[in-house]
Amino acid sequence: MTELRNLAKRKGSYIFILLLIFSLSLLGCTVMDYSSPKSPEPKIESPNINDQKTVEEQAKELVVTFLDVGQADAALIQVPNGTNILIDAGNNEDGKFLTSYLKNKGIEKIHILIGTHPHEDHIGGMDNVIEEFAIGQVIMPKVTHTTKTFEDVLVAIEKKGLKIKEGKAGVKLELGEMAAGLPPIAAEIIAPQSRQYEDLNNYSVVLRLVYGSQAFLFTGDAEELSEKEMLAAQTDLQAQVLKVGHHGSNSSTTQEFLAKVKPEYAIISVGKDNDYGHPKEAVLKRLTKAGAAIYRTDELGTIKVITDGTVLKIENHKE
Repeated sequence: MTELRNLAKRKGSYIFILLLIFSLSLLGCTVMDYSSPKSPEPKIESPNINDQKTVEEQAKELVVTFLDVGQADAALIQVPNGTNILIDAGNNEDGKFLTSYLKNKGIEKIHILIGTHPHEDHIGGMDNVIEEFAIGQVIMPKVTHTTKTFEDVLVAIEKKGLKIKEGKAGVKLELGEMAAGLPPIAAEIIAPQSRQYEDLNNYSVVLRLVYGSQAFLFTGDAEELSEKEMLAAQTDLQAQVLKVGHHGSNSSTTQEFLAKVKPEYAIISVGKDNDYGHPKEAVLKRLTKAGAAIYRTDELGTIKVITDGTVLKIENHKE
């Protein structure tokens, strides 16, 4: 509380109140009440058997879209039962693009909204998403920040009457019931492992999602320290698809980490000709050595990974 009082003196009582609400909501770890969506009945316009098979196949598919938001992160997970998960929301200027994209996809509710950590290139558009969509649950790590971007997110959360669930290792996401005959699905947060870090990046919420035999690992900006903690905890890290940490910075994606993940595909969300030189050549070499095919949003635009739980296919296009 001493830190919050000092912050209040510097930033004013309004920011103090926002941060106090944020801290209390994390302590409560309250889970928002949202009903598990049911699988929609496919509308088949043609009696043609081939058309019917196509619709049935689509109803079984998990779709993960890595949006082209430049030097930032935003990933949409669409579960076959209708549950929507959004991990990060790009920069501030990406808010309108992101909300338009979601509306064009017919999405009305984000059941689980995850802000991996409070850097602007990950939560910049979160306030826009919260304001324009029904939100089931907000998950963020237990750490505060003094930026206007972070304050905007807190204000949007408060106005919607939402609570924040702390994102930490061991938290399992409730994805709702799956239709009979579909592969099992599970999602668990595996980092952060510790309560305090010097670098905000290491507070990043890391999520492992498994659908059937196919696994995805979303790493936010988790750096070498967080990777070492996950390795020390003997966490199951294997994943066919790896969202590469920190936009391909050399501070992440260590050789030891890759040896446990064993990725077949590496997705790098990164801006074209960015000022940081991401992705770093050393990281690209490590990924290649690990046997991963590399897909970059700066080169390919939005990248979509689709799986029925058995096989994966990847599509990419400029939005």
